[in-house]
Amino acid sequence: MGTAKLSEYDYDIIIIGGGPAGYTAGLYAARAGLKTLLVEGAATVSQITITDIIENYPGIPDGIGGFELMQLFKNQALKFGLETITKDVSAIVKSDSAPALWVVSAGDKSYRALSIIAATGAQWRKLGVPGETEFAGRGVSYCATCDGPFYRNRDVVVVGGGDSAIQEALFLTHFAKKVTVIHRRDRLRAGGILQKRAFAEKKIEFVWNGTLAEVLGADFVTGVMIKNVQSEKLTDIAAEGVFIFVGRIPHTEIFRGVFNLDTGGYIITDENMKTSAEGIFAAGDCRAKLFRQVVTAAGDGANAAFNAELYIGNMKGEAY
Repeated sequence: MGTAKLSEYDYDIIIIGGGPAGYTAGLYAARAGLKTLLVEGAATVSQITITDIIENYPGIPDGIGGFELMQLFKNQALKFGLETITKDVSAIVKSDSAPALWVVSAGDKSYRALSIIAATGAQWRKLGVPGETEFAGRGVSYCATCDGPFYRNRDVVVVGGGDSAIQEALFLTHFAKKVTVIHRRDRLRAGGILQKRAFAEKKIEFVWNGTLAEVLGADFVTGVMIKNVQSEKLTDIAAEGVFIFVGRIPHTEIFRGVFNLDTGGYIITDENMKTSAEGIFAAGDCRAKLFRQVVTAAGDGANAAFNAELYIGNMKGEAY
């Protein structure tokens, strides 16, 4: 690959994204002695920071607030010398130098790096109905794996009819007394085996041709208002939890044309977090994968940093 001179670049690694994947990558990269910059978005926040409590992160059995856990990630990475800035990335281009560097523009500055780790995350698609935002974390959830255990022996509703919605509805039956699936059509979009399991589950009921019109409640959710798409009739359903699964939106627009994304906009990588662009790795919820949790994002971040370290070693002629 050739050897890049120190004066030709600013950082060994630039990490884009300040969630669990980004800060874990920063921790591993900085601890390995690599000059590393993490660019935390100014206009976006990690989904973990708006999560009320996380009970399934290993080593913290009593649970912890999402913002608090993120601060632990951040402080530990900073301890090892990670540099951070809070700016939105506007462009990523490959230089014409030999060897090629990646140039990241953020704010009014550009930074040159040997490698990039994309860790920009994703967000749940919102319905935008009254009460959805007001009761987020107080009965409205977008993750049954995260919040299902809080609804033991309670009635909940699930909005959606795809694979994710039905998988999460089935998961919720381990805790909830009743799960009502609300779907805008008269049949599910989920795969056949999931449909078969859902229809056989006694705890699951279905409301067909219905859309969520409003989330009802006082301090916490007490129910939902459903609108029939054919008759437009409104019906109230009592429930203490509302789980919305109508898709995710990955924060990957900045990477279009830089490396390959799948049809949903997620970053395609191999098992070593490598993208289709040499020297760029991806980690966390922005990556194409099935399971998105804090612990899997952290694992991705460590894996990406390690493989970026190997890549940089080759560039510098320091490979083992």
